[in-house]
Amino acid sequence: MARSPSRFVVVGAGGIGGSVGAHFARAGHDVLFVDSLLPHVEAIARDGLSVEGQSTFRVRVPAVTPAGLAGALDGRPLETVLLAVKAHHTAAALEAVAPLLDARGVIVSLQNGLNERLIARRVGAERTMGAFVNFGADYLGPGRVKLSSRAELYLGELDGRMTDRLERLGAIFREAFLEHTQLTDNIWGHLWGKLGYVSMLFATATIDDSMGDAFADPRSRSLLANLAGEIVRVADAEGVRSVGFSGYDADAMRFTTPRDWAAIHRCLDQRVIVNRQSLNTHNGIWRDMVIKHRPTEIDAQLGVVVDVARAHGLATPLNERVIDLIHDLEAGRRGRGPANIEELRALNEAVYPHEGHDASQRARSASS
Repeated sequence: MARSPSRFVVVGAGGIGGSVGAHFARAGHDVLFVDSLLPHVEAIARDGLSVEGQSTFRVRVPAVTPAGLAGALDGRPLETVLLAVKAHHTAAALEAVAPLLDARGVIVSLQNGLNERLIARRVGAERTMGAFVNFGADYLGPGRVKLSSRAELYLGELDGRMTDRLERLGAIFREAFLEHTQLTDNIWGHLWGKLGYVSMLFATATIDDSMGDAFADPRSRSLLANLAGEIVRVADAEGVRSVGFSGYDADAMRFTTPRDWAAIHRCLDQRVIVNRQSLNTHNGIWRDMVIKHRPTEIDAQLGVVVDVARAHGLATPLNERVIDLIHDLEAGRRGRGPANIEELRALNEAVYPHEGHDASQRARSASS
């Protein structure tokens, strides 16, 4: 059933925001793009936004820089903001958006990490909504984005309530963009669950192996599991039940006695299959550093987890070392190569001697 058009301001017109906003505009909704990249804004304003990949179409839609947002609104308050900037740009984006947000408006985070915490501190939890984004999209160039996959998308209120506005937004996403969009009463579980998997992706981005090959390497299996295990342990301390996705089993990564290595290997085997079927052989973290030559989101993702862990008196030695390695790679202080993952494997053996390579290998052999 067709719904009345809604007004959306999409802040960040890259792969994620551009794909969603373009689909909403095509469905007849009032969409305004806001992006800090002037050539992209100019191209959209002049020629429209082109979507390629899973969908192929072009829409004519207005676009402005953050400095032009207030003028484009012409006195109207912001109602629904879809925030799709990189995690480390969240604070800057909020400076342009927060003063213009209606008292009953909402900012929906279509981002990686736990940015909902930052947004809620700025505008209030009642004006913040979370989203677990697992579809693939990329910025191709001025006026062009690519939708590369149509995987999971969950929307949820921070307090777990099923509200009218959540139902309305879910219906719009299903009708205009992704028909299998789901609503959840545990959005924090989805966000923490993804962080566990992302911690492994950051580790594999320190080398040049494809994602499939990195997850298939038996020498790294215990390292990857323990990286994710650290994240699950912090989520547990926060009282959050981590949720898995696309074959990633968050529960399997939890530090238990005994550890379920058969389940861990099944999970990682599934990630090998999924990643080897992907059009992108390397993850977005690797592409940020190697192809786009820009900083990753590691501080706004794993860095936040480390801070939360310390508040609970928990140690996250593997994730902390991954952060250091990524910082070194971003700054050009070290090269990308096998030595990085070997350093992480050695640290894993030192800090988790009973969760290490030998135990992982024995479990794998026993399950074969």
